[in-house]
Amino acid sequence: MTADVIDGKAFAADVRARVAEQVTRLKADHGITPGLAVVLVGEDPASQVYVRSKGKQTIEAGMASFEHKLPADTPEGELLELVEALNKDPQVHGILVQLPLPDHVDADKVINAIAPAKDVDGFHVSNVGLLGTGQKAMVPCTPLGSLMLLRDRLGSLSGLNAVVIGRSNIVGKPMAQLLLQDSCTVTVAHSRTRDLADVVRRADIVVAAVGRPEMVKGEWIKPGATVIDVGINRVPAPDKGEGKTRLVGDCDYASCAEVAGAITPVPGGVGPMTIACLLANTLTACCRANGLEAPQDLTA
Repeated sequence: MTADVIDGKAFAADVRARVAEQVTRLKADHGITPGLAVVLVGEDPASQVYVRSKGKQTIEAGMASFEHKLPADTPEGELLELVEALNKDPQVHGILVQLPLPDHVDADKVINAIAPAKDVDGFHVSNVGLLGTGQKAMVPCTPLGSLMLLRDRLGSLSGLNAVVIGRSNIVGKPMAQLLLQDSCTVTVAHSRTRDLADVVRRADIVVAAVGRPEMVKGEWIKPGATVIDVGINRVPAPDKGEGKTRLVGDCDYASCAEVAGAITPVPGGVGPMTIACLLANTLTACCRANGLEAPQDLTA
């Protein structure tokens, strides 16, 4: 068996096109332009690349992009003042503070300073609570994108056994909540899970979000299972030259692809969906802020 490749890049392009279409309609019918503000503190290379990509795709979707780049030694209080100013800015409908933040800044304090209605990352404690209780919430982008890929591949997820490897607030926990809402039987596995391979082997759906390169092996995968690899890890690539690196996921792609029914590649799988869902969340936030019905088909 060779797994089908789940093309997140193509799926994300379709989502972005539908967002752009709705933005055009919003401008024409109501004279409103959704605005996304991204705050970057410091010069982390990966964050810089990610922020540039977000800004580019925001503009391509017809939205207004507001980038705030601050030095790494910016005091926490100054960052909180910026967040409060963005909360009050009517042109800004979504606020994203790029993580990780420098060690001297309390990330939880900053995230929870964002107005919940503008929290397009879905990390604010209010949105976390709403999601956990099955209410309307801003949903974190990476788990939302992963769910969309699963629904597109499998249709109804009802009754399927799902294992989420990783229990982070950003991916693992919200992913489990979303799968529960789709009536999966969900197991959240982590570093203390006993017989992890055996736990994974029983799953119809495996979501790997643990941050350890190529940890999940093909022998762990149930034949025909659907594998969503959220991991993005940079590892040495001596075949490309001294000091060169390559991106790999949390799954050993070659061995997993021999057993799985479908699998997301790294790169080109979940990653593109994260930004596409960020744009969809920003559009939703804009519609809600203006008393308009948010499009239902963007993340269905």
